[in-house]
Amino acid sequence: MKKFLSTLKNIWSIEELRSKIIVTLTLILVYRFGTHIVLPGINPSELGKLKDSTNSNGMLGLLDAFAGGAFSRASILTLGVMPYISASIFMQLVTILVPQMAKIQKEGESGRKKINQWTRYVTVIVTIFQAGAYVTFLKTSYGTAILDAYAPYFLVSTVIVLTAGTLFVMWLGEKIQDKGLGNGTSIIIMVGILGRLPESFMQEIAAKSNKGGGGLLILLVEMAFLIAVVMGLIILVQGVRKIPVNYAKQIVGNRQFGGARQFLPLKVNSAGVMPIIFAQAIMFLPTLFSFNVATQGIGKVFSNHSNPWYMLVYSVMVIAFTFLYTALIFNPKQMSEDLKRNNGFIPGVKPGQPTADYIGAIMDRITLPGAVFLAFVGILPGFAQLLGVTQQFSTFFGGTSLLIMVGVILDTLQQIETHLLMRQYDGLMKGGRLQGRQATTPASY
Repeated sequence: MKKFLSTLKNIWSIEELRSKIIVTLTLILVYRFGTHIVLPGINPSELGKLKDSTNSNGMLGLLDAFAGGAFSRASILTLGVMPYISASIFMQLVTILVPQMAKIQKEGESGRKKINQWTRYVTVIVTIFQAGAYVTFLKTSYGTAILDAYAPYFLVSTVIVLTAGTLFVMWLGEKIQDKGLGNGTSIIIMVGILGRLPESFMQEIAAKSNKGGGGLLILLVEMAFLIAVVMGLIILVQGVRKIPVNYAKQIVGNRQFGGARQFLPLKVNSAGVMPIIFAQAIMFLPTLFSFNVATQGIGKVFSNHSNPWYMLVYSVMVIAFTFLYTALIFNPKQMSEDLKRNNGFIPGVKPGQPTADYIGAIMDRITLPGAVFLAFVGILPGFAQLLGVTQQFSTFFGGTSLLIMVGVILDTLQQIETHLLMRQYDGLMKGGRLQGRQATTPASY
């Protein structure tokens, strides 16, 4: 406890870190306040059925979680940051498929600014479509919640307000990224997910209490399993494969440089949480033009986490996106050139292209089990639901919610530890440095 209080004191004593924490918390509070502001023309007392319907629907429930509960409250921030993520995925695919876009991306900072600006334009287009779909969803399913006097203006005003709301959330994410702590987009998603955790946990306790003493015992088993899953995710996020690297000796004057033996760490899960977010965004596509499809046809399949087809499609997409995203952010040729430039070499491997091939082959071998484990964790909520866990609480046994929370928390703690170590304070971990990864989300494309 004394060590913990000392660490908190050290964190607060760093002016730059203190400023970042205050800015981040302030912007998060602004976001949470906005999720409780109801759209103009909506009667809040009539939204009870919307919340119940959202909680019982897997796809809409997850969208509501990403939006911090704003979807079920018909808030001005209903669509949250998901249109921005969808636009970012689209732009990422375009940079892969269109050579001209790939060339722009390689232009450095100016190229990234152009792509970010185009991503914002695509975000507006996607948001307008989804805002129109949300209005149709409200009118067809919950028309009694719309005030009669406001009905003629409801479509236009709601589309404008929801589009402005999404752009505002996107702006909050960028401000957290620039002046706050951590990755803004990821933190906003995490805050929305955590906002639903207390209510989901209380529902699970109530459901198990109705079963008597046996139900409470089952709850303890569930919590133990949840802790085990979290520990497994931490190992996945922090796991690395170390490749030994030797550096040739250089003598300059009377001093000797190099000659050290170091390691090149390759992460088992280099893609982080992005494959999960990408796969989930693709599965949200049926709701692009109508949220009503979440209750019928293919949308109904994707709304049921315990459906075998949902599990199969979700797993395949997570594995595919893991390899795709790893290929985008991991460049073995560049690593090989950096080693050669610094007189480093891998024992038994020739410099240049052989080194690049060796590093690429190892990365492929460690990415496969990482992707499979990531996919398995992604479908764990379906198994939890089949075993009797309530639908809302089952989403925290794995899947998108838990992966994002663990990944973002580790990223944020790693950044805090970096600030501490730069100023010669002890790190957050007593037994060694926290090995978190730097977040990579659409906000940093």
